[in-house]
Amino acid sequence: MPDFNDLTLLPFCVGLTLLGLIGSWAAWRRRGAAAGVRGVAWSLLPVSLYLTGLLELVWDVVRSAVSWVTHLIFSPTVWAGVALFGVSVVLYVVSGIARGRRGEPDTAKKKPASPAGELTATGPAPASAAPAKAAKPTKGSKAKQQESSEFDEIEDILKRHGIN
Repeated sequence: MPDFNDLTLLPFCVGLTLLGLIGSWAAWRRRGAAAGVRGVAWSLLPVSLYLTGLLELVWDVVRSAVSWVTHLIFSPTVWAGVALFGVSVVLYVVSGIARGRRGEPDTAKKKPASPAGELTATGPAPASAAPAKAAKPTKGSKAKQQESSEFDEIEDILKRHGIN
């Protein structure tokens, strides 16, 4: 492929910029200022790429990509590489699906539940980790008798006043 040199790059970039500015002026008149300003921004890119030296870099990238594509089309070795790449992607995806369906390991299922608030190696267990048991006094305890006698007294007072 022919290589660009400075004598062909500068007039090419200036020509592209002038064509873009003319198109931007037309867009400004038809569609408004926003379209015109956007056209000016795109029009200035060829000259800016030339002045920064990036146009030659872009040209080299395009030339390399075209060369790679032409070798890809006509080379059985490259097609074998593409096929192996495809196989590796498929195997990776299948292994991810198989890993996700396997579930939790058995060690997590056999781990005993620690009571709420107890310190473990990973920190205190959350309060919802173990079912909370309400502290209930036994049937024969003194607190139970005292509590029931208070409720009985309140119930009697309410009945005397006609409130059920």
